[in-house]
Amino acid sequence: MKKLFLAVVAMMVSATTFAQNEVGQLTIQPKVGVNIANITDGDDADPRIGLAAGAEFEYGLTDNIGLSAGVLYSMQGFKTTEEGVDCTLKLDYLNVPILANFYVAKGFAVKLGVQPGFKLSSKAKVKGSGTSVEVDANDIEGINIKSIDLSIPVGLSYQYQNIVFDARYNWGVTKIVDDADSKHSVFQITVGYKFSL
Repeated sequence: MKKLFLAVVAMMVSATTFAQNEVGQLTIQPKVGVNIANITDGDDADPRIGLAAGAEFEYGLTDNIGLSAGVLYSMQGFKTTEEGVDCTLKLDYLNVPILANFYVAKGFAVKLGVQPGFKLSSKAKVKGSGTSVEVDANDIEGINIKSIDLSIPVGLSYQYQNIVFDARYNWGVTKIVDDADSKHSVFQITVGYKFSL
């Protein structure tokens, strides 16, 4: 117990030593990157690679804790192949990540939060035998893509001067459709430029 207490104190001291925030400072960070998106129970599903782009604001609560909120356009979904037919489910969202950022070492932050997502479009692209067709996924009988998605983002970032490299995993907690257990599983890597307002 004493060792655990000393380890926690050491982490707190090192976090204070490497403080990155100014209390009360508001910053904005335009960012762009890539999603590697899939679903949780898709044994035969392959990832859909897509765009992630938007901006996040951050407010310095303490010298080493910040609270951020943003708006990100996020291309999600998955790919699958059955009997020589390729199908891509294209699910695009406007995500609103709300994160606590813990600055644990010089330039490094650990992030944890919640992210509601609002569906912008849901398309199914089917390709086979030299033919390609794209339809609204909700027009397919038995499929009703939910309009709101909730996930828990967990990640790390590294800031060098004003450039921020961010890697996070968005763990889906709500079902994509009512009659299946599929949830989103998205790795997201972005680069942004952070400046004070």
